[in-house]
Amino acid sequence: MTRSVSVLAVGVVTTFQDAGRVGQAALGIGRSGACDRASYRLANRLVGNTEHAAVLEVTFGGLHLRADDDVMIATTGARCDGPSPHNAPMYLRRGWELRLGTPASGLRTYVAARGGFGAEPVLGSRSTDTLSGLGPAPILAGDVLEIRDPELPAPGVDLAPVPDPEGGDVTLGLVPGPRLDWFTDESLTTLAGEAYTVTSDSNRVGLRLDGEPLQRTRTDELPSEGMVRGALQIPPSGKPVLFLADHPVTGGYPVIAYVEDDDVDRCGQLRPGQTVRFVRRHGHGSWAPQPGR
Repeated sequence: MTRSVSVLAVGVVTTFQDAGRVGQAALGIGRSGACDRASYRLANRLVGNTEHAAVLEVTFGGLHLRADDDVMIATTGARCDGPSPHNAPMYLRRGWELRLGTPASGLRTYVAARGGFGAEPVLGSRSTDTLSGLGPAPILAGDVLEIRDPELPAPGVDLAPVPDPEGGDVTLGLVPGPRLDWFTDESLTTLAGEAYTVTSDSNRVGLRLDGEPLQRTRTDELPSEGMVRGALQIPPSGKPVLFLADHPVTGGYPVIAYVEDDDVDRCGQLRPGQTVRFVRRHGHGSWAPQPGR
């Protein structure tokens, strides 16, 4: 049976996202997928979806849906103003509407529908990659979104008691990157001691951070190297760029460190103006600069 919801408004931007295009980086195809993977997985679990079902990723609220049929939904991630429950499944009866206001903290809200959204997959994924343009187009007001038939039984969960995304200062764990030796000792001290501010130039590709520039010991060109989610790349400005879900698969600026994988989910909820501090984690190799490669 075909079910759907109609989109009345989308806010800043709303896209389809799932677990991404896995294992295709060698072909120049990034993984993409949900920025906050933990919230994405929770949304699907709450409505009894498979782990790869497509959801809606809503940036800074503003989504307005009307149910064309009875559907079970759940919202996770950034908690938006409005009467609907959060981190809990609910039924949206035919003709009922879901309105997501402005979140009090965090940036991205995930909306799962039981069965998953039926966008057309591209290269095995329904994720919208904003860097490459792969995947379904961003969702617009007036779109009708098909919902697939459920594959798993409903879980019978009333509420998932998980904390809301953080506001204010956020601390992130770092592990050494491949190009520590390209930076001065003072830069390593700065990176682990200074606060950096998320700028308004940030998006699903990455967070641009403003703060004390990091100084190199080398100024020669670096051949392009593979990039991964969580890489902390330092462009000529010396100000870090932290790559998120839609990161490029290669890059020519040195990577000084990587944010720990679980912490990258938290980065997907950071807003412009929030500050981050980096903490070096021990047990992940030496933080001391090595002789030049």
